[in-house]
Amino acid sequence: MGKSRARRFRRAPFSPAGPEQRRGGEAGPEEEPAAELLEKLQHPSAEVREYACASISKLLQQKHVIPAFLQRDVVRCLGPLLMDHSLAVRETAAGALRNLSACGGFDVCDDMVTKDIMTPLVALLKECSTGLDANQLSPRKCREMNKNYIEDIANEAINLLWNVCECNSTAVSIFNKEGCLEDVLHYMKKFSTNVDLAISVANCLQAVTEDNPDLLSSFNASAQQVLETVMLCPESTMKHILLRTLIAGTIWNIKDTIPPGSLGGMINVILKIFSESLAIDAGETIIRMNEAEKNRLKLAAETDTEENMNDVIDNCVLSEDDNMEEIPKGKVRRENDISDLLPSDKWELKEVTALLMAQQTALEIIVNMCCSEDPSDDEWEELSSSDESDLFMENSYNEGSGLLMSPLCLSDEVNSAFLNNLIPKKILEKTDFPNSVALDICMHNPSWKPLIKKLNAVQCRALTCLHSILLVSDVDCLGGASALQSLAQHLSRLVFSKMELPTDAEFLEAITSALRALLQTMASKNISQCMTPEQLLALCEAGIHSSNASVRVNVVSILGISGSVLAKGQDTAETLKMIGKFLLDVAMKESSLVVAGEALDALFDVFADGKEAEKAAVQIKLLPALKEFQPVFKMRMRKEGKGQYSTDQLCVLDNVKMNLRRFIVYQETLGKTPT
Repeated sequence: MGKSRARRFRRAPFSPAGPEQRRGGEAGPEEEPAAELLEKLQHPSAEVREYACASISKLLQQKHVIPAFLQRDVVRCLGPLLMDHSLAVRETAAGALRNLSACGGFDVCDDMVTKDIMTPLVALLKECSTGLDANQLSPRKCREMNKNYIEDIANEAINLLWNVCECNSTAVSIFNKEGCLEDVLHYMKKFSTNVDLAISVANCLQAVTEDNPDLLSSFNASAQQVLETVMLCPESTMKHILLRTLIAGTIWNIKDTIPPGSLGGMINVILKIFSESLAIDAGETIIRMNEAEKNRLKLAAETDTEENMNDVIDNCVLSEDDNMEEIPKGKVRRENDISDLLPSDKWELKEVTALLMAQQTALEIIVNMCCSEDPSDDEWEELSSSDESDLFMENSYNEGSGLLMSPLCLSDEVNSAFLNNLIPKKILEKTDFPNSVALDICMHNPSWKPLIKKLNAVQCRALTCLHSILLVSDVDCLGGASALQSLAQHLSRLVFSKMELPTDAEFLEAITSALRALLQTMASKNISQCMTPEQLLALCEAGIHSSNASVRVNVVSILGISGSVLAKGQDTAETLKMIGKFLLDVAMKESSLVVAGEALDALFDVFADGKEAEKAAVQIKLLPALKEFQPVFKMRMRKEGKGQYSTDQLCVLDNVKMNLRRFIVYQETLGKTPT
């Protein structure tokens, strides 16, 4: 029903994590009933309270147990423990609430804010901020454990704050009112020594700065200086790349606070950060990091063997110095021991994960940068987003003629920054399938297997960027007909190169959106399409059964575009009959009115004109079928329209209903015209 739309991205869903992952060893917390664990939160022993918090935190990662804890008011039970005298209890309580907010979702986060979780959370954040530099609150136990409780508590608290602010506008208002920005930025200053804390802060900042004009006045020169310092840090680890990418997104969110004369230069820095992230080959990085992990584990095993040998020797040899200071058990340390300098467990996996998150975030921000300002809520829905998307595209998929376009929202100075940083070329590279060797590594390594989903997410985001590029581009700016045909061949390969057509809903939505926009552009300039009608029908047969309504909308639109092109050709009636039957079937049987309306729109396009279209319409009895369906469609709109669809969608459906009436009249006129 009209032009396809670019999708603007919200922040990525948060995931649970917490101190329970660092506190293994407790047997069977799942067996502890919710009531008993919540009762232990009031125990006079700090160790018992800590155990209860850790057990609850682990249980809350299982969604089916959350209702039992909510019924027993877990938020009000855990909330006061954020200010417990024991720092260990504070950390585990914050971790439990973090997991509750992450696994419970939007409704639970709303409930947490309603039950005033923000009061103790804000108090904790401010107290941690005060003690961050002095670190006077860390007891001797913390030093023995080589643990910084203040920063670890802050990390859990910041993640909890991020989750609730992501879901609840009241939480964001409290963040503004209580001046939390100053405290959060204070944590950010630890980025050089605690990048994990800084990444948590950056995620939180991206959430609270999105569509939050009331916060802009708080970003004074000092606050901006903190962000710029982090954004320009030279460290090259993947975690630092992720950190810089997140900060770049925050800078974009607060761009209205940047003086106009400095905006171009700042956006150039942002795009350089995105370019840095997208330039890295994730597949090769996985291969390299996996090999590094194997070498590290091999070295660790050899080191353990050597230590065991030394322990045996030490137990057999008596010291000649009776006054030698006794070395505490477990603290034996040999000269030139580098074990403390070795990376922490699974650091290679964490690095790759950070890279993939950085690339996904960069692609999402690029799409958002190119969307119109102040989108309505409906633009976040499955089928709807801003039309005003654009950015640069340098090359076709095959090296050759350039593809250039200008983002509508940016100046000429910033436009050139897209090209200078090779952003479009790198986006196109990310649309390809992940490295097969890297995929094989992930498939056969359980701890690396989750990376497959992240690799696929990056590909889908890149395809969405490509979709945005195609929507508003002039053909000449895109590099001409040959560049578009080359791109069409690339997209066709993504769809048809494997034995079976793709079924993943996210990939199907991304690839069909890009194809739809590309075919629209090619059809508008009478550029021949490289996909055969048989390929298109095969794709549409697969897509129409998708549970994702956006995919179904895209495939019927693709058929409408291709059919309208075929209708202008010769000897295409048989193909038009197949297309017409397919679209009629969708219009009459589709459960979604939006998809049914799109199918009707496609029929109007295919059978609008041409001798071949007229011949096919008669043979499939299009006119009587539409006349019979017209009252059914009207009735469905009356019954299903209100409450199920947005105002914009209902407006479009009304237009389809009017066009259906006109199209029937037009077909009747054709039937009366002498041949």
